[in-house]
Amino acid sequence: MASQQRAQVLVASNRGPVSYALREGSLQARRGGGGLVSGLSAIGPDADALWVCAALGEGDREAVRRGGGLLDPADSGGQRVRMLGIPEDVHKDAYNGIANSVLWFVHHLLYQTPLEPVFDAEFRRQWASYEAYNRAFAEALAEDAADGAAVLVQDYHLTLVPGMLRGLRRDLRIGHFSHTPWAPPEYFAMLPDDIARQVLGGMLGADRLGFLTHRWAAAFTACCERFADGPGATEVGVHGLGADPEFLRERSRRPDVDERIAALREEIGTGPDGRPRRALVRVDRTELSKNIVRGLLAYEALLDEHPEWRERVVHVALAYPSRQDLAVYRDYTAEVARVADRVNARHGTPGWTPVALHVKDDFARSLAAYRIADAALVNPIRDGMNLVAKEVPVVSDAGCALVLSREAGAYEEMGEDAITVNPYDVSATAHALHEALSLPEDERAERTKRLAAAATALPPARWFLDQLDALRATEAGAGTGSHGG
Repeated sequence: MASQQRAQVLVASNRGPVSYALREGSLQARRGGGGLVSGLSAIGPDADALWVCAALGEGDREAVRRGGGLLDPADSGGQRVRMLGIPEDVHKDAYNGIANSVLWFVHHLLYQTPLEPVFDAEFRRQWASYEAYNRAFAEALAEDAADGAAVLVQDYHLTLVPGMLRGLRRDLRIGHFSHTPWAPPEYFAMLPDDIARQVLGGMLGADRLGFLTHRWAAAFTACCERFADGPGATEVGVHGLGADPEFLRERSRRPDVDERIAALREEIGTGPDGRPRRALVRVDRTELSKNIVRGLLAYEALLDEHPEWRERVVHVALAYPSRQDLAVYRDYTAEVARVADRVNARHGTPGWTPVALHVKDDFARSLAAYRIADAALVNPIRDGMNLVAKEVPVVSDAGCALVLSREAGAYEEMGEDAITVNPYDVSATAHALHEALSLPEDERAERTKRLAAAATALPPARWFLDQLDALRATEAGAGTGSHGG
């Protein structure tokens, strides 16, 4: 990239704002969504911004080969994007082997510790790929950043980038944002000591670190105190990503959502009294931390302990398969289906299917479920934020009672008006479901208004700009981390 094209604002993330599919020799671009896309759009076309991401599939890699890594802005909504052609085997080891099978598990407390983790020679081989993957990002950012530019690095895939980039460019203002929880020191300590120090050292190469809640920020700081002599000059901040109310309300009123509502209402049906059945909704990926199986067990316990709900409620469970290239995720997805089938076999009647399980990802159907939900179950074992908890009250038609895990980041902002649960306590969750389904309509509506206000306090564009402003206010080169690889 020529010097006059170097960017003043750079975002780095594993997944970019566009992906490509290769069909009969031609490339078809598909734009992504989410908070980062909204945020980067908010700074405007004159901000001289660049998004650096990795090629994730064969279509992406072909786009890199054809364009030299710089993508056509027409494919990405006018945003400038540099896509890195990291070797497929290196990306697989870094992404699946380390990011999703080690760092994700550590931060979400997911290990079955009698058997895992096992940090052996294979782990060390994959860790070398994680280093190479992070180094590719750091070198690209160093090349593409203008003097004194602001660089916003995203998430657990890229924990080493700030330290590596600091070693290459001391003039830059470097930020890192964690979209996940952060593990407490006693769990983080499961990582090999040198790896724990390397992760923290990489992060501390940043001038400023952002987290979704005060709890995760405090956990990170505690890890620094134990393993890295404290956070040093690196500033630590909290930015609780909110829902995007304008987008959600507009998108949820389109005809395809109305069609899904009609289909869901027909599937839910009416009870013995001729009135529409209640809709207990959940929308999740079949991610291990989302706790879908215990949610189904709690619903089963509700039907056992409160037979008055039989034939009067349907659990609309939208459980979209995730990370199916990993065996543990395939097994978990199968367990979700098995438990749902058991509940239906035990309690179902010719005119009532207690669990309506949908596994094909359909955003319009998710929005339809949000709109008609009488109660929503969001019970993760651990979650950085959980935007579903924030999206439901924003688009709810008549008010929705929210059953919310105290281990979701959203609990910090929304716990007061939700019905909160310990995600491991199936019996207590069943009681919470009964309470939620029994709430008077006026109370449910009032709670929903307050939940929606909390959910939209920091919408994606403001969330991004707040971080950028805070980073620009720091002194470049304040980060204390050393070269991460």
